[in-house]
Amino acid sequence: MNPTPTCYRWPHRLALLSAVVTFPLIWVGGLVTSYDAGMAVPDWPGTYGYNLFLYPWTTWFFGPWDLFIEHGHRLLGATAGLLMIALVAVTSASKCPRWLVQFSLSLLVLVILQGLLGGIRVRLDDRLFALLHGCTGPIFFVLLVAFAVLTSPRFAQRENIKEQQTPPSLTTAAWGFAGVCYLQLVLGALVRHAPVTSSAGFFRAVVLLHIVMAMVLLAQALLLSGKVLFGKDCSISRWVGVLLSALIVAQVTLGAATWIVKYGWPDWMGSYQFAAAHLNYEKSALQAVIATAHVANGSLILATAVILSLQASRHWRPAVALAAPLLLVRPTA
Repeated sequence: MNPTPTCYRWPHRLALLSAVVTFPLIWVGGLVTSYDAGMAVPDWPGTYGYNLFLYPWTTWFFGPWDLFIEHGHRLLGATAGLLMIALVAVTSASKCPRWLVQFSLSLLVLVILQGLLGGIRVRLDDRLFALLHGCTGPIFFVLLVAFAVLTSPRFAQRENIKEQQTPPSLTTAAWGFAGVCYLQLVLGALVRHAPVTSSAGFFRAVVLLHIVMAMVLLAQALLLSGKVLFGKDCSISRWVGVLLSALIVAQVTLGAATWIVKYGWPDWMGSYQFAAAHLNYEKSALQAVIATAHVANGSLILATAVILSLQASRHWRPAVALAAPLLLVRPTA
């Protein structure tokens, strides 16, 4: 017997809520890195000897800024963990297909792993674990978005699958774009968490590769968006194409702004007065906000790429076979 639409209602809603909570978690995590506040609380899993949830709120709110964002990051992470426990319970109680229950369990395992990576980073004061922590967070967010997409009514309706079919080439391009997006996130994390022992040449090489990849992603995103918006026989929602174009253009702009507020204008612009008079202030609010927005927007682009890929895969034969439990068939009398 195929599941009814009500089977997915509460898992879908809880996944959306969890994604809404997780995105600010990425923001706060980015601020922790921007302000180099990862060691503002030297112990883990507690906070200065207190239980995480019992730390005095007055000290948290009115204490040092580094403490505020680091402890806030931990509280948001714990909230995400509790939501994943609830998601597993709701998905199991709703009698969803076994694979969806396993998917929810994998999300719970992943958020626990993410918390452990953050804890090890604090215990060992190791930048490598900060890098791993920064690379795992977007994976959790994107898989959470994928869970919400797979349980959405639009994705699961058989009628939509019969209407239009996305060309296999577009499906392959969409998944390839998502893969390149994640590789770019890893490069960005390496720029932000470069080992202190690395040479200046290594840092320049990583930054240059990051810039080249940004240009490749810009071209890919505009081509994909064009096919979605103006192509025929495409089942992908038009809003996904519009959103992807807007996010990728914003990301390139934020990337350039991040470089300017951290390192200044390029040398060849030194003859311009506005560039020559520009001053950078280490760990300034402007620097932290722009750099963190660049990081958070990267996760949004990856999530949008996965939404696009999943929608395109509804008509790809292997994907249709795998998603068969999601094809909702109304019981006949």
